Amino acid sequence: MTANIIEIFQSIQGEGKYAGVNQVFVRFFECNMHCHWCDTPHSIGDTTRRFREVTLEELTAEIKAAWPGSHSVTLTGGEPLLQAEALQALIPDLRAAGMPVHLETNGILPDGLAKVIDGVDVIAMDIKMPSSTRCRPYWDEHRKFLEVACRREVFVKTVITRDTDAEDLRHTIELIAAVDPGILFILQPNTFELGQGVMETCRQFYLTANQRLDNVRVLPQMHKMMKVR
Repeated sequence: MTANIIEIFQSIQGEGKYAGVNQVFVRFFECNMHCHWCDTPHSIGDTTRRFREVTLEELTAEIKAAWPGSHSVTLTGGEPLLQAEALQALIPDLRAAGMPVHLETNGILPDGLAKVIDGVDVIAMDIKMPSSTRCRPYWDEHRKFLEVACRREVFVKTVITRDTDAEDLRHTIELIAAVDPGILFILQPNTFELGQGVMETCRQFYLTANQRLDNVRVLPQMHKMMKVR
């Protein structure tokens, strides 16, 4: 079995609950969404871009080589669950080597998650609000995904832009609350709009979310500010 990989590297996590820890990042090729503000366009399904097709033995060896000093391994993309069968084979090897496994995902492939969830330690789930992404709504997919994800440690983050609609936010809040109001919910300001009023939007949305959910935070992409990968 093989996997299509963009890159493997060690760096400081810049997003979400585990921001600030040293991780090995495994970036899988291809995504099933095309978000307007995507910060990794090199990972989407552009066949003109180079990716490496590697065997799982090669992939495991590269991760182990990058591991010393790391807190955990993050499987990211693109959308790693598009290669769920490869993850099913890879994750047990990582766990056997004592490497905690984190999964970063767009949160719309519940069947893919169900295949791998027993081996995943932490799930960083995005909720893609249509007014932010300029994509179609994925509310049903997100709900089903979160119902599976809550079997493990999970937190939810959503990107806030100047165009984000308050009704989309309310829909997101109710979706999380219906599963577990204690799930950490992170409002992530769009990096490309910092200094353009998006932080005031985040502050107002924080106040709204905090009335319904128990654990709400506003956190930017700190790796962008630190100028690391």
